[in-house]
Amino acid sequence: MNGLPASASDGHPSRRSLRQWEWSADEIRRVGYGVVDMIAAHLTTLRQKAVFQPFPPELAEKYLNSEPPESGQEVDDLLAAFAREIQPYPFGNGHPCFWGWVNPPPTTVGIFADALAAAMNPSCAGGNHAAIYIEREVTNWFRQIIGFPPEAMGLLVSGGSVAALTGLAVARHVHCGYDVRTKGLQGSPTRLRFYRTAEGHGCHQKAIELLGIGSENLCIVEHDRSLRMIPAALDAAIREDLRRGFKPVATIASAGTVNTGVIDPLDEIADVCAEHRVWLHVDGAYGAPAILTAQYAKELSALARADSLALDPHKWLYVPVEAGLVLVRNAQHMRATFSLVPPYLQTDGNVAGVGGLPWFSEYGYQQTRGFRALKVWMALRYHGLDGYKNLLEHDIMLAKRLFEALRAAGDFDVFEPQSLSIVCFRYAPPQLKRDRSAMDAANRVILEKTQLGGRIFLSSTTLEGAFWLRACIVNPGSTIQDVDIILDVIRGAAA
Repeated sequence: MNGLPASASDGHPSRRSLRQWEWSADEIRRVGYGVVDMIAAHLTTLRQKAVFQPFPPELAEKYLNSEPPESGQEVDDLLAAFAREIQPYPFGNGHPCFWGWVNPPPTTVGIFADALAAAMNPSCAGGNHAAIYIEREVTNWFRQIIGFPPEAMGLLVSGGSVAALTGLAVARHVHCGYDVRTKGLQGSPTRLRFYRTAEGHGCHQKAIELLGIGSENLCIVEHDRSLRMIPAALDAAIREDLRRGFKPVATIASAGTVNTGVIDPLDEIADVCAEHRVWLHVDGAYGAPAILTAQYAKELSALARADSLALDPHKWLYVPVEAGLVLVRNAQHMRATFSLVPPYLQTDGNVAGVGGLPWFSEYGYQQTRGFRALKVWMALRYHGLDGYKNLLEHDIMLAKRLFEALRAAGDFDVFEPQSLSIVCFRYAPPQLKRDRSAMDAANRVILEKTQLGGRIFLSSTTLEGAFWLRACIVNPGSTIQDVDIILDVIRGAAA
């Protein structure tokens, strides 16, 4: 079934290569039920296993140096190889004690949705088929959740990085001051400038480099001690660039940074952007769903003022990857940035063209697009907004509990203010506080020992030049008892 099929002398594919297309319903069920059994066993036994264990060196050597298979293999052999050599070594994010980066477990209904979407296997560039309507419905739901106007447009993409690239491409098209699609950046009469703080995600620098702006035109705006952008500093940076004859294009604000979960003062930033006619892109890839919670609904209501927004359902909505989302306030701006329709895909009111409804491929770079929407649609309908509110507030509660425990302990530093479901801290007994380099070194060793120890998994970050441990709780399966062991595990590693 795998590998390149051998050709028969009559020009037809070999008999073996045709077997996949001749599977009976009974054979599909037999294999499918076996796969479901493997999924069930994996999901329900995670707590009994180590959170993480590295891929064995001998297997790594094998996979890095293998040759392509000449002949096909039986599906039972492939599943056996998966069970033996792949499934035992996951990334770890399904485990309830995995709190590294922003990697949640998959909601089970999303797993099944992924399989159903793969069986349908539609191309979601456009057309008159169910997947298109599902994506339209899903993006419209998010438009309403955030408070964007009816003329907004959404697009499901691979993740926050492509969402940022898409939103900033629209910003460049709208605010560069000339026809950038025709003339390119060589036609620019002046420097184009973008703005964010040092806490902004690295994907924005990548996007600005890919858009031809250049990282030296990404102005780093000052933040305060809580790592929030200072609106007055943004205003000053824009005014200085205007004085120098530069063209301010876009500001990138954060609705939950991946370092600490901090939320920039979005309302004040929106005021500055409105005054100077600068695009506002908000990175809410992690934190934007917290608009559903009682604690953060008011603070995040200003998301409605953004010109574009990134929000990843595969982060804090627990949808299986890949499921990112970009929303753009003005659909016509988005379409004008990307639309380039060849004659064979033009829609003039015919049935295949959904009555002339523009294709998704006119609103982004990707032409061939998978059925990402089904897993998001099923997850939203299964949990509902009330269910998601409860799940998010559960994670926030656990993070707050960890924060309070660390602050009450005498041998830890904890970063304040704590925000969303991220807690940054470091082991800091009195003997280490006198030497920051020693404290950094000790915490690096502690991190490695805890990650390889199998009980908990944390990540790390750098704050103001110092090394910190970092817990990001985005797992509804995590319990109070799980969180309560963190301090003891850290102390044990330090010993």
